[in-house]
Formats: sequence, structure tokens, C-alpha cells
Amino acid sequence: MVSDQNLFQYSLLSLYLIGPLTFISLLFLQAPYGKHNRPGWGPTMSPPLAWFLMESPTLWLTLLLFPSGVKSSNPKSLILITPFLFHYFHRTCIYPLRLYLNNTKNANKTGFPVSVAMMAFVFNLLNAYLQARWVSQYKDYEGDGWFWLRFVLGLVVFLFGMGVNVWSDRVLVGLKNEGKGYKVPRGGLFELVSCPNYFGEIVEWFGWAVMTWSLVGLGFFLYTCANLVPRARANHRWYLDKFGEDYPKDRKAVIPFLY
Repeated sequence: MVSDQNLFQYSLLSLYLIGPLTFISLLFLQAPYGKHNRPGWGPTMSPPLAWFLMESPTLWLTLLLFPSGVKSSNPKSLILITPFLFHYFHRTCIYPLRLYLNNTKNANKTGFPVSVAMMAFVFNLLNAYLQARWVSQYKDYEGDGWFWLRFVLGLVVFLFGMGVNVWSDRVLVGLKNEGKGYKVPRGGLFELVSCPNYFGEIVEWFGWAVMTWSLVGLGFFLYTCANLVPRARANHRWYLDKFGEDYPKDRKAVIPFLY
């Protein structure tokens, strides 16, 4: 177990180190997919397949590692890992399926760079390892008298964020289904921010950080912010450049009323 503890600590340190690097790099260079798709990043693959493959470690690695934890049979451990798996079942299976069905209707198809998918795959390996090992091996359930309060509060936040994330993605995919190019998204939190899908995911992992009450959960939340806030900023500017005066000027990028 000593070697696993060392691996866990080094992996956790890595999570905290790559966050600032990701944030700084994305301020100057956006990952070339979606609205920012551009050549020069090597071979591409089908976006639905890319999303399925790069998100998949969060399912198979979590399910592989979880039973090896000494606390894996603890009901609290099983309950705690469920929201994590619930999110990533949707992200790994349901979301790519929705993209695939959209691609069969939309003639204007763009590829997803394999290089970007590989970087996401490596991150998800790291993150799945940390979250699974913390929940099933290293978290102290017996000494946590506030577990249920934090879990319920965090779960409410998590489910709200996931609801926003899933709904927003459905709106965006629906607009692509119309096959007439990009349009200004309308309704719901789109009236407040350009990227409610990113806002929802940030809220989700804040809820997860509360549920786990750990450096592992906090590190994932901070990395999510480091990854999605700069991309939301770039998307917001893209909307303003593309639609000009037709784009609502009072919308923020990702955090309602703030940013």
C-alpha cells in the first residue's frame, strides 16, 4: 500500500500543477474543436467516437479500481461514487450518441483532433484514478460526522449543475440539427451567459468537492474552472464577433452577472 500511497500523492500533486498551466495556455491558445475547429493539429476522428473514447476511463477505470479499495463495501462509499459515475455515464455514452445522431442529419461535419482527444484521455485516467481511490480507499467515513449533511448539500448543487449542463448541451445540439449554421442560443440560462453548459459543469464539480470534502474533489473543481473558464471566454468573444449587434450585450461569458 505504500507504493499506492506514493502514486496517489504524486497524482494529486500533478492535478494541482496542471491546472494553472492549463488556464494560462488556454488564455492564448484554444483547443481546436467545436467553434474553434481549425487545421494544423494532425489527424482527426469522428467527434462522437472521440468523446466516447476520451471520456471512457472515468467509467472503466473507476469500476476497475473501486472494488480494490478497503472501503469499497461501505454503503457511504458506494453512495458517494454514484453521482460521479452518473455524470460520466451520460458524458461517455449518452452525449456521444446524441452527437452521432446529429451528425447523421448534418452534412456539415467537422473532425475532432486525435491529439486533443489523447490529452483528454490522459487527464481522465489521472482524474478517475484519484477520485476512485479517494472514495474507496483513503476517505475516512467513520470519523466524518458531517458526511450526510455535506453529501446532501453537495448532491443538490451537483444535480442542479448537471441539469443545466445537460439541458444546455441539448439546446446546442438541437441548433446544429437545423443544419443552417450557428445561431444565437436562446432561453434559460442562455439569456444570462454564453456558455451555460460550462457553468453547469463547474457547478457540478463544486458540488462534488463539497460531497467528497477533500483535496481530490477540490483539485478537480479547480481544474474544471481552469479548463472551462478560458474556453467560455473564447466562445463569448466568438459569438460577439460573429453576430455583432445581434448578440445580446448583457450576456456574460460563463458566470451569471459576474463574468
